Amino acid sequence: MMRDGYVARWRGREYEASPDGDAVRIYQPEADEGFEQARPGRFVRVLPVKELEDFAYVRTTCTWKGEPFIVLAEHDGWLRVEYTGGRWPVTQHLGLEEFDFGVYQGWAPATEVTDLREHRI
Repeated sequence: MMRDGYVARWRGREYEASPDGDAVRIYQPEADEGFEQARPGRFVRVLPVKELEDFAYVRTTCTWKGEPFIVLAEHDGWLRVEYTGGRWPVTQHLGLEEFDFGVYQGWAPATEVTDLREHRI
């Protein structure tokens, strides 16, 4: 599983999360006590930060064709990647799309990607 987002540990379990001031929203796919349905298959609970055991940003990085990337998503054997090397000629050589000013992304075959690592920030 490729992750790029906030996570929170509460009562020994890790959840997808999002900060909300002095609170954190934690998410899970099933109904449970204290969780409200945000949409079908997504339930949310708001907790004070002080109740959490851990709160961090998780990012997955990789190497593709010898260059550094962040992994944003995964779909049918492909990875959505964002280049972090900062060299414009490389973005052109790899055929990356300019997603925003100075931000280049593309789809890489998962079989060509190496050094997949998850980092907690």
